[in-house]
Amino acid sequence: MPRLYIGADHAGFELKEALKKSDQLGFVDLSESFKKDDDYPITAELVALAIQQDAKALGVLICGTGHGMEIAANRFKGVRAIVARTEKDAELAREHNHANILVLGGWITKPVLAKKILQTFLETKPSKQSRHIRRVNQLDA
Repeated sequence: MPRLYIGADHAGFELKEALKKSDQLGFVDLSESFKKDDDYPITAELVALAIQQDAKALGVLICGTGHGMEIAANRFKGVRAIVARTEKDAELAREHNHANILVLGGWITKPVLAKKILQTFLETKPSKQSRHIRRVNQLDA
């Protein structure tokens, strides 16, 4: 299992803690304490930099909707962060786009579904089909 980094802002903190409670995955938590007035770009940067330094690692980011974290994380070369609302979103993004950060919305996604989405994300392997590899290489160029 690759190293798994997790981070959340104030709006995603509760969902992050719920994922950690039920997990046997050994998350590396980069936002351990609740901060009422924190800023999601800072947390996204911490996880994105961890992914840049460990190409085999995966990440999870959580804010209110997921969109802010997704935008912030995708500013870093080699990071492919996606918001997933369904297990199918997570599967296709991981398989076709080689997503390496799963982003969830703390206001949107309930813990039971978030756990299923995370499990699908972790179990799905990136496609080895040439068209998918070519497209990921174009993203990372």
